[in-house]
Amino acid sequence: MANSKPRKPRLAWALTGSGHDFTECLELMVRIGAMDVFVSKAAAEVIYMYRRERQPFPRSMRIIKDTSASAAPVGRFYHGHYHTLVLAPTTSNTVAKCVFGISDTLITNVFAQAGKCRVPVIVYACDTLPEMDTMAPDRMVHLWPRRIDLENTERLRDFEHTTVVTTLVELEAAVTTRLEEVESG
Repeated sequence: MANSKPRKPRLAWALTGSGHDFTECLELMVRIGAMDVFVSKAAAEVIYMYRRERQPFPRSMRIIKDTSASAAPVGRFYHGHYHTLVLAPTTSNTVAKCVFGISDTLITNVFAQAGKCRVPVIVYACDTLPEMDTMAPDRMVHLWPRRIDLENTERLRDFEHTTVVTTLVELEAAVTTRLEEVESG
């Protein structure tokens, strides 16, 4: 039953429509294994721009798509189904909505509910440097994130139970550390 207390809480991972290190995040997810993956509508489109396989996730991952207006699956946070939420990679749009408390998508709803339930969150924000290179579906591109995007990433650092990482190396280290904490009890 979806609302009963699980025997062992799982990792929750939320994918947004950001292409920044998208493939690398998917590879990290596969290495980690069992988790629930919350997929935004944009991520559902983007995934096939970066990955050609029709089944990019192993069977050990439960996929939860953004299909309901009420984001009903977020109720799992109330029942202790998750020990950690990872948002990676995270678009500047999602970061802005999270910073300003807007919960109008599956991803922003899981972020809000994780916070309300004091579930630790790790956010890999994509717009973190004044200039950066990122992989588009067909080539590397050079970007200049807007000041507001950089400011919102900084604001997110002040959220309770939220760790903001700015590189793939930091993401992997933060997730590994958190999983070790969970395992050691």
